[in-house]
Amino acid sequence: MSDFNQQQIPILRRGFRLQWEPVQGCHVLLYPEGMVKLNESAGEILGLVDGERSVAQIIADLSRKFPDVPGLNEDILAFIEVAHAQFWLQLEA
Repeated sequence: MSDFNQQQIPILRRGFRLQWEPVQGCHVLLYPEGMVKLNESAGEILGLVDGERSVAQIIADLSRKFPDVPGLNEDILAFIEVAHAQFWLQLEA
């Protein structure tokens, strides 16, 4: 991950909101220009983005919840990197 370290705290950018969409049967990320339909993994990760947990804490929480998933850490880091590149998240020191 080139843009941030695991001690940084991800937060949703202003204007973005995560919510469960019953009609879609999944979490969605709403923003002024539209909506992103999220898969289950992305919903789990963004559900822990609360402005208090660091990237490392999110990884630890999901590793406890899903202990038998191989490569989970790398998948979480990759998603956060993509979400940051897409301007869904900002990272605080």
